[in-house]
Amino acid sequence: MRGEYGESDAVMDTGRHPLWQEEPAARPRMADPVRTAAVRAVIIVALTLVQAMVAFLSTLAGSWLAFPAVLSTVASTVVATWGVLDVWVTRQVWVQRNGVQSQPSSTARELRRERRRARRRQRRESREGPPRVDRAAA
Repeated sequence: MRGEYGESDAVMDTGRHPLWQEEPAARPRMADPVRTAAVRAVIIVALTLVQAMVAFLSTLAGSWLAFPAVLSTVASTVVATWGVLDVWVTRQVWVQRNGVQSQPSSTARELRRERRRARRRQRRESREGPPRVDRAAA
């Protein structure tokens, strides 16, 4: 039986490695609002770079388009700076609202419990004095 592209559906071991292997991500995925801001910033920066190149080339050519292109490139640079700062601010806000949960680990909590028990035991013993021997039981 043949598959969609003419290859055999039966698994054949040819000794070759697969072309594509999934690897675990090195970092967790960005949050949706941060990713949206980052995509927006990349598009704005790319358009600004294209505008800057048009302004540069039209200036070299002595075209009438040079002056408006330079002015729009300056404005686009301001917008691109805002876009990059927007990514940073959005990431900071997201981390503050939804980021790392500040909870002590169970190990640290258990160590604190042990220290508390030891301090209570010491206080109790210092109040009661030396342990008494029950003579009636002896």
